[in-house]
Amino acid sequence: MLRPWLRQSPRAARSLVGSQCRQPHSSRFPTLPYNYLKSLPVRNLQTSAAESQDRVPLRKQLKQSAKSLKAEKRQKREEEEASRQKWELTVGVEIHAQLNTENKLFSRAPTSSTDLPNSNVALFDLAFPGSQPEFQIPTLLPALRAAIALNCDIQPVSKFDRKHYFYQDQPAGYQITQYYEPFARNGYIDLFSHDGIAPEDGDRIRIGIKQVQLEQDTAKSQEYPPSTQLLDFNRVSHPLIEIITMPQIHNPATAAACVRKIQSILQSCNAVTTGMELGGLRADVNVSIRQRGEAAGTHQYGGIGGLGQRTEIKNLSSFKAVEDAIIAEKNRQISVLESGGVVEGETRGWTIGSTETRKLRGKEGEVDYRYMPDPDLPPLVIGADLVAELRNTLPTPSDELYQLLMSKEYGLSIEDAKPMVELDDGVRLEYYQDVVDLLRDLQQDQDPKSRGGLARVAGNWVLHELGGLLTKADLSWDPTRVPALSLAQIIDFLQRKRITGPTARQVLAMVFDGDARPIPQLLEEESLLLRPLSREEYIALAEDALGQNPPMVEQIRTKNQLGKLGWFVGQMMRTGEKGRVEAPKADAILRELIFGDSPS
Repeated sequence: MLRPWLRQSPRAARSLVGSQCRQPHSSRFPTLPYNYLKSLPVRNLQTSAAESQDRVPLRKQLKQSAKSLKAEKRQKREEEEASRQKWELTVGVEIHAQLNTENKLFSRAPTSSTDLPNSNVALFDLAFPGSQPEFQIPTLLPALRAAIALNCDIQPVSKFDRKHYFYQDQPAGYQITQYYEPFARNGYIDLFSHDGIAPEDGDRIRIGIKQVQLEQDTAKSQEYPPSTQLLDFNRVSHPLIEIITMPQIHNPATAAACVRKIQSILQSCNAVTTGMELGGLRADVNVSIRQRGEAAGTHQYGGIGGLGQRTEIKNLSSFKAVEDAIIAEKNRQISVLESGGVVEGETRGWTIGSTETRKLRGKEGEVDYRYMPDPDLPPLVIGADLVAELRNTLPTPSDELYQLLMSKEYGLSIEDAKPMVELDDGVRLEYYQDVVDLLRDLQQDQDPKSRGGLARVAGNWVLHELGGLLTKADLSWDPTRVPALSLAQIIDFLQRKRITGPTARQVLAMVFDGDARPIPQLLEEESLLLRPLSREEYIALAEDALGQNPPMVEQIRTKNQLGKLGWFVGQMMRTGEKGRVEAPKADAILRELIFGDSPS
């Protein structure tokens, strides 16, 4: 290895080497042939500096590599998606929802499943020999409310059938359902862009509902590895409705939106008590693909009516699972067909977080289930007067409420209208409408133009200001905590500019925390009413604030950096008497002092 002195420069190194070659016995430098040393590469300082400038830091290299990899994956994904555009996806949805009833469908046992396992069962639930089903009439009412809300035709006469299969969660060896003659047919739901449908479906799409049928639930099984499985029969014969849509969905996002909308409808009409998040609603999806443009009845992959061979994915327990499972199954079927294979009719499963569906069993059909009329249950007869009474007492559909809230009367955006309708089972919406009515009465003496936006202002206070206090305190909605009149009066004082925005929030928090004084009295006793500052007082505060940061004043004046005015407004509000400094007036005075008589 060359010593450090050899790295100084080629000329210096060679002169030193030559000198040492003439003194072969020197102990300071080694004796090396001159021609050998001359042939060695010597690093040039100028070249080294250039190389160091071109060298890319490791962190930057890793960042560039990650960015390139992400771009490659995106391009690959886009290419795969483009190659799959020739395939059309078709989805049908089956939803099983537990009805809001006190008794089971065919026994007088209670439907509660929160007690000890196997404590809410009747002999029929356990299929004891000789026990008979006894249809519980009250279970029909929530089912009818659901079917009417889904725009179905209620059948005057319907019948029960037995669906035969053996599994440990079905003690009788068959399940009672309505297959051939259900109690409701030919319904539909409308999905809109605000429901989360795919952009390809436009602003609105209608999905047909083939039928709604009554059905008994099965037992709940609990596995304990490696080989133990326990059964809880509390859930057996819990009343269900099965909602079967037409195969008219062609996007995974729209399928998830469909399930979400149906759950919302069932909850709004009090047909169910819980949704997917608590296990009260489960979805199965039937998925098939075909080449675009194929005529009905000519499908080459074994489907019916021009649709591809369908597979069913069972027991999806979240909206995201519905979307993800459909995407995974669509991709699987495309891969099978493009590789020359054939899609089999199967029942498949899905695990949250997975990327592929898994086969559970071959798909059963009519013949496998051996459907037959139940000999122990008479036909179910539903009177037109009962249907009419239920139809008249149903709550207003959510879509109509959205339209009302977004109309000129209220003027809310869809982002505010949706939570107003969906939160707290409609109680928050009623509270909001009370606030708006009271506020309009209080503001009758004001200019009609200024009263035009009252409903939007009230919506902001109900949803965000009062809603934020409830969220922070981790409390459920309680309309008595801040009476509607109190909130309307707070907004009225704010609109009249008798209090500032911060003061209004302070008063709302005081009422929320239990202050029961009437709003006018509270404002007077706490000296919270706005006493406007004079022009001279604003100028004094502004000059004091500007004097704290002359460099920033110069930047605003010379570089027109108006965004920095907010800092000075904040200083004026902090140094001024609490609640008296109005931000718009402070901003105007600051501009006048900085820019003179003609502010830019």
